Amino acid sequence: MKAKFRFILAAGVLGLLMTGPFALTALLLCADAKDAERAAFAEFLLPRLPLGGLMTLLGFIGGVILLRSLFQQYVHGLLRMAETLRLMLGANRNFRVAPEGPPEIRELARAANDLAQQRDELLNDVEAQIGQAKATVEEEKNRLAALMSELALGVVVCNLDGRILLYNSRARLQFKALAQGPTSMSGGALIGLGRSIFSILERGQITHSLENIQQRLRRGSAEPTANFITSTRNGALLRCQMAPVLGRAETTKEEGVVTPIGADLQVTGYVLTIENITRNFEREAERDQALQALTDGNRAALGNIRAAVETLIDSPEMEADYRARFMRVIADEAAAMSGKLESTMSRFADSLKTRWPLEDVLAVDILAAAARRIEDKLQLPIKHESQDASLWMRVDSFALIQAITFLASRLQDHYEIRELRLRLATEGKMVFVDLIWSGTTVSSETLYTWELEPMNVGAETSPLTLRDVIDRHGGEIWYQREKAAHRAFFRIVLPAAATPDAAVIDQAQHLHSDSRPEYYDFDLFAARDAAGSGIDPERKLTELTYSVFDTETTGLQPSEGDEIIQLGAVRIVNNRLLRQEIFDQLVDPGIPLKPEGIPIHGITEAMVNGQPRLDVVLPAFHEFCAETVLVAHNAAFDMRFFQLKEDSLGVRFTQPVLDTLLLSAVIHPNQESHRLESIAERLGINVIGRHTALGDAFVTGEVFLKMIPLLADMGIVTLRQALDAAQKTYFARVKY
Repeated sequence: MKAKFRFILAAGVLGLLMTGPFALTALLLCADAKDAERAAFAEFLLPRLPLGGLMTLLGFIGGVILLRSLFQQYVHGLLRMAETLRLMLGANRNFRVAPEGPPEIRELARAANDLAQQRDELLNDVEAQIGQAKATVEEEKNRLAALMSELALGVVVCNLDGRILLYNSRARLQFKALAQGPTSMSGGALIGLGRSIFSILERGQITHSLENIQQRLRRGSAEPTANFITSTRNGALLRCQMAPVLGRAETTKEEGVVTPIGADLQVTGYVLTIENITRNFEREAERDQALQALTDGNRAALGNIRAAVETLIDSPEMEADYRARFMRVIADEAAAMSGKLESTMSRFADSLKTRWPLEDVLAVDILAAAARRIEDKLQLPIKHESQDASLWMRVDSFALIQAITFLASRLQDHYEIRELRLRLATEGKMVFVDLIWSGTTVSSETLYTWELEPMNVGAETSPLTLRDVIDRHGGEIWYQREKAAHRAFFRIVLPAAATPDAAVIDQAQHLHSDSRPEYYDFDLFAARDAAGSGIDPERKLTELTYSVFDTETTGLQPSEGDEIIQLGAVRIVNNRLLRQEIFDQLVDPGIPLKPEGIPIHGITEAMVNGQPRLDVVLPAFHEFCAETVLVAHNAAFDMRFFQLKEDSLGVRFTQPVLDTLLLSAVIHPNQESHRLESIAERLGINVIGRHTALGDAFVTGEVFLKMIPLLADMGIVTLRQALDAAQKTYFARVKY
C-alpha cells in the first residue's frame, strides 16, 4: 500500500478513536434510560455539545498534524532512504544517505553509510583485479582500432545482417563526403555503429559477393575474397573488396576433453575496404573524349592535306597559281589541326595530367618536407615566407621534392648562396612555389640547361630531369628578379587541387585520436537481428538502439507559434553513448527570437540567419533516428513541435519515445525535483554544456544509461514495461 493511502487510513482510525467513545456512551445511556432521564440527559448534554465538539475537532486536527509529522519523519524518510540506498547500490556508488530526521533515522543512515563504505572497498578491490585481467584484451582492441584509424582506405566491418561493427575515420569521411543534401549536415553521416550497410551500398551485390566467398571456402580457397564496383544513392562509384571474418563453432567440454562441435570455419561477418573511384572514372571518360576529339576532329584535315601533297607530288609541272592554292589548303588544314589540338589540350588538360600518380596534398607539407631534405642533404638554411596553410596541390610529392632539392643544390654549387627562402602563392587554379635567394643573379640560359640535366644531388641519382617533373604536372618554371629587394627567385607553377573532402579531412585529423574508441564494438558480432528494422516492444532495454535528442526553441508555447532553433542528438548503441555519431544543427525559425530566451540558450539572430529551415533539417533528423527508440527529457514538449509539422512537412516520428522525466518519477517517486540537473546530481553525472541542444542530449543520454539498471531492479526490463510505467506517473498528464 502506498504511503498516502496508509496516511488516509491512519487519519480515519484517529477520527474514530476521537469520536467513538462519546457516541458509544451516548447510545448506551439513551438505550437504558427512561423518558424523564433522557430529557434530563439531553438538557445536560446539549449546552455542552458545541464545546465538546470543538475540543474533539481541535484534538483531531492536532492528532492529524502529529500523525503527518510522524509519517514525514519515519515513513517518507525511510522511503527516501530506500531510494538513496538503491542509488548507492547501482547508479551512483559515491552517493550517501544524508543523516536527517529523528535520532533513530539518523542512526540508521549512519549505519547504512558505513555498510556502503565497506561495500565500496570490497568492490574497488574486485574491480581492480578485473581491470588488470582485462588490460591485455583492451590493449589488443585499441591496437586494432588504432591500426584501422591510420589506414588510407576506408574500412568497414559488418556482421552477417549487414550491421556495422567497426569503421575507421577514412570510411566516415568518405561516406560523409558522399552524403547528399541534409543527410550530411552537422555530422549526420550515413555510417554508424549498429546501422545497416545496406542503407549505403546495394544489398544484392554484397549478398552475391558473400555467397561467392562462402563457395570458395567450401572449395578450400586460401584467399576467399571478392571484388565489386557499386554505386551509392547519389551516383558515386565505389570499388570494394570483401574479405570474410571467420570463426569456429562453439566447443563443449566433457570429462576434461574439449570436443569441437563443428570443425569447419564459419563466416561470422565480413570486412569491406572501400575506395571512391568516381573522380578517376570521370577522368578516364574525359581522356577518352580527348582521344576521340583528336582522332575524329583531325581525320578530315589529314585527308585533305594528304590529297594535296599527293597532287603536288604527281604534278611537278603544275602552274604556279594552282600550286599556290594547294599550298594554302595544306596551310589552312594544318592550322585547323593545330587549333583543334590546342583546344583539346586546354579542355582536357587536367585529365591528361593524371596519367602520372598525382595526389592531393597540402602545399605547406610539401615545402616543409623539402626544407628538411635540403637542410639534411645540403646543410643549407631554409626560411619560409607567406605560406597559406589552406592551399592544396595535385602533385607527385616525391618527384616535386626532388626537383626543389635539385634546384637548391645547383644554386649552392654554382652561386654559393648561404640561405634559401620558400614561398607559396596562388592565382586561379594554379599554385606558385618560389625559391628565393639574395645576391648573384642567374641567367635564363642557365635555368634552361639545368632543366635538361638529370636531377642528381650528391650521391643520389635520378633518371628524371627537371623538365620531366614540370611536364608531368602540366606546369611551368621560370626565373624572375625582385630588383627593389635585390633578390631573385625560381617560380614553379603547379596545379591546385580541387578536393571536395579536404575540409573534412582536416576535421578528422583533429578528431580521430579522441574518437578512436567509439569507432568499433565487436560485441555486436553476437547481436544478430538486434537492430532490426522493426522495434519490438517486448525487447529488453539493454538490447535496443536509441537516439537521444533535445531542442532549443524560440519559446515554450509550440501551439502558439514558437519554433525550433537548434536540434541536437546522439546515438546509444549496445549501452554506449557514441559521442562521434551526432546530429547538431542550427535552424532558421523564420520568426524573430525572443530577447528573454537568448541569455538561456545563447543563440542569437546572427547565428540562425542563413541556416537551413526546418523543412530541410527535420527530414535529415528523421533519417538520423531511423530504426531507433527516441529518448528525451520532457519529451512531450519536443515531440509537440514535431507533431505540429507533420502535415506541412510530411515527416512523422512513429517510433516509441522514452522520457527521462517520467522514468525519474518511476524510479524516485519520493524525490522533490525531477529536473535534469537534479537527476544528474543524484546519479553522479557531471553536467557540461547545458542549454545547448547537443549538450542536453549528452546529459540526457548519460542519465538514461544510468536509469536502465535502476529500472531493472524494479522489474522493468522491456520497452513495453518502461512505456507503461512512465504513463502511470503524474507528469504524463502534462500537455503542450
